[in-house]
Amino acid sequence: MAEAGHAAPLADEKHGLVSHQFEDVEQQRSAAALGMWAFLVTEVLFFGGLFLAYTVYRRLYPEAFAAGSHHLDVTLGSVNTLVLIGSSLTMALSVHAAQTGDNKALVRLLLATMLLGAVFLGIKVVEYAEKFRDHLVPGVHFHWHGPDEGHVRLFYGLYFMMTGMHAVHMIIGEGLLGWLVIQGRRGRFGPHYNTPVDLIGLYWHFVDIVWIFLFPLLYLLGRH
Repeated sequence: MAEAGHAAPLADEKHGLVSHQFEDVEQQRSAAALGMWAFLVTEVLFFGGLFLAYTVYRRLYPEAFAAGSHHLDVTLGSVNTLVLIGSSLTMALSVHAAQTGDNKALVRLLLATMLLGAVFLGIKVVEYAEKFRDHLVPGVHFHWHGPDEGHVRLFYGLYFMMTGMHAVHMIIGEGLLGWLVIQGRRGRFGPHYNTPVDLIGLYWHFVDIVWIFLFPLLYLLGRH
C-alpha cells in the first residue's frame, strides 16, 4: 500500500511539470536537451577561441611561455584535476540517483559534487594568491625576474583569462547544483522527471572537460 500510495504523486508530478507548450514529458525533455547542447556549442566556440589564441602565441614565443609555465604549481594543478574527475563521478551518480528516484542519495551526491567544486575553487584561490605575492599578475605591478618580460606577461594574461573564465563557470555550476539540492530535498525528481539533473550534469561535465584541456596546456607543455 505504501508503494502504491507513493506512485500517485509521481504520476501527478509528471503531468504538473509539463509546460503548456509541450505535449508530454518526452517532448519537453528533448527540447531542453537541444537547448543545452546548443548552449554548449557556443561555449565550445568561446573556449576554442581562447585555446587557439594560446596555441598561436605559444608557438610564437615558446621560451617565454615555457618559462612562465615553470612557475605554475604542477602539484596543485594535478590535485585539482583529480578533484574535478571525482566531481564528475559524483555528478554522474547523482543523475543515476535522480533517474531511480533515490532522493536521499541524490542530495548527498549533489552535496559531494558541490564540496569537490569548492575544493577546486579554494585551490585556485591559493594559486592566485601566490601569483599576486610574486607580482605575476599582468598590470602595473607585474615583475618578471628574467628575460622576455613582455611575452611572459602575455602568458600570464592568457593564464588568468582562461582559468578565470573556467572558475566563473565553476561558480555558476555551484549555484545550479545548490538549486538542485533544494529541489531534490522537496522530492521534485524521480523516474518520471529528472531533466534538470541530467542537463546540469551535462554542463558540469563540460566544465570538467575544459579543465582537462587547460591543465596540460598551461602546466605541462614546455616542461623538461
